[in-house]
Amino acid sequence: MLMALFSLFIFHYTIKMFEARLLRSSILKKVLEAIKDLLTQATFDCDDNGIQLQAMDNSHVSLVSLTLRADGFDKYRCDRNISLGMNLSSMSKILKCAGDKDTVTMKAQDNADTVTFVFESPNQEKVSDYEMKLMNLDLEHLGIPETEYSCTIRMPSAEFARICRDLSQFGESMVISCTKEGVKFSASGDISTANIALAQTASIDKEEEAVVIEMDEPVTLTFACQYLNYFTKATSLSNQVQLSMSADVPLVVEYRIPDIGHIRYYLAPKIEEEDS
Repeated sequence: MLMALFSLFIFHYTIKMFEARLLRSSILKKVLEAIKDLLTQATFDCDDNGIQLQAMDNSHVSLVSLTLRADGFDKYRCDRNISLGMNLSSMSKILKCAGDKDTVTMKAQDNADTVTFVFESPNQEKVSDYEMKLMNLDLEHLGIPETEYSCTIRMPSAEFARICRDLSQFGESMVISCTKEGVKFSASGDISTANIALAQTASIDKEEEAVVIEMDEPVTLTFACQYLNYFTKATSLSNQVQLSMSADVPLVVEYRIPDIGHIRYYLAPKIEEEDS
């Protein structure tokens, strides 16, 4: 009997596996909500440091980069680097079955062709598990170069979402202009134009309500409203959003996820065609 238990113990720890547990499923649900309009499928790369995802959107216009650190999970085990290719629509259906206060555990054995999601209610009276087939995704992993940005804007994420939503009614493009006076968001259509200007917050009582601008040189760039609105789906993950801009390089829109990581979106500026 003792020998059988010992053999079982050895067998359990011989199997290479991945397991990540979050105390609240709401974090993973919000992360998926933030990317599922841009991506239909994605590879979650897991290693000792945590989980990373990097992928171009379906139209190859923007890039999504997600980092969830291992130390942000309640429990994290990754015996060997593993890539989990997932259909995000199917993953979304599974996560909708979890209550926001349920714990969620993702696990997969080495070389397995499925991933399992386990949801436990707060009182542990209800345990649900869902199995999903993994996909073999041959996606190019793009290197993101380190860039020094001319202008960095930190502002309330809800305010940025409101600006993107409001200005998209006036035109397909939004101009973001950063100067020493502040930051201005503009859009124009055939009939009307709209401008929203924000000055840097003079005094900060609540950090999450602050507008902070760091500028080396003025920058004015134009972006597609549709994609900016997609990015604001991450608003529920963070009270603040950071916009980083430089001439002729992609805009970075970053939402920091408290205690676990961040999600960054990269969007190339529109090139205004000159009249010939």
